[in-house]
Amino acid sequence: MITAFATRAERLERLDLSDRHLGEATWIDLSCPTEAEEDAVEAALGIDIPTREDMQEIEVSSRIYREKGALFLTAQVVASHEARDTEIGPVTFVVLPKRLVTVHYHHPGSMKYFADWAARHDTPLASGLAILLAMLEAVVDRLADILEGEARRHDVLSTAIFAAHRPSGKAETLPVVLQRIGRAEDLNGKVNESLGTLLRLVGYLVAASDPSGSPVLAAAEKATAHVLLEDIRSLREVAVVQADKVRFLLDATLGVINIRQSDVIKIFSVVAFVFLPPTLIASIYGMNFVHMPELQWVWGYPLALLAMVVSAVVPYLLFKWKKWL
Repeated sequence: MITAFATRAERLERLDLSDRHLGEATWIDLSCPTEAEEDAVEAALGIDIPTREDMQEIEVSSRIYREKGALFLTAQVVASHEARDTEIGPVTFVVLPKRLVTVHYHHPGSMKYFADWAARHDTPLASGLAILLAMLEAVVDRLADILEGEARRHDVLSTAIFAAHRPSGKAETLPVVLQRIGRAEDLNGKVNESLGTLLRLVGYLVAASDPSGSPVLAAAEKATAHVLLEDIRSLREVAVVQADKVRFLLDATLGVINIRQSDVIKIFSVVAFVFLPPTLIASIYGMNFVHMPELQWVWGYPLALLAMVVSAVVPYLLFKWKKWL
């Protein structure tokens, strides 16, 4: 699908593309484009849109390069959905002097957020680089929101884990906690991967120069890019801290599970030990020997029962006194 926007009065305005007129667009967004849509954009702008396979290559030379006067930059961008697991996929930014083209095969919410924000606020978006920097700020803001939300979920998880070890806790909640920890680790890893590719992309923009030797970014744009770099680095530090927290939560959960398993085994061991002496007594008087004087005693049967009860109660009281139960 092709979505195009034009900058009018310093705000983005969505264009009607019923006639496929792309000449006045300052931002063209290709979401899961068909071959015909790619051909239409290529014919209008004179560039080659990278294929999905090209976008998924991980070499730096395949993710950052110049071609036909356009700058091609590819980064991994997270698409967070409440109804299903978080996705991560490549987004290619094709930077032209007066416009920006984005290509992606998933649906990052930051793209829609940027379009809505730029439609309501006055922002100088006169060049492809200006649109790119503003869009990257929206992507980084979205990643920051995800990390903040995950931090709150980690606190809830921590409470659930240690509440599960209380006597009133329910052991059956621990497998659910393990699943939540797995999802948290997966999301944190995707966010960290996205931040890493964005750091490389913005770092290239700060240091790069065009074929004539002039810096790619103007002074004001370079200042914005430096702030963006600092934001990305700080978010990566947060992601590392949260990764450590996830590992701690996993270790704590496994520890609680081991403690509960040990408690179950301990109960079986105590029960076996308590019933061992009565079983021994019953086994002795169940032997079929002719000469067993106790069999002739009038009080033999009650004494045997009493001995079995005493032999069971004494170990139980001993365990309670030692606080093993």
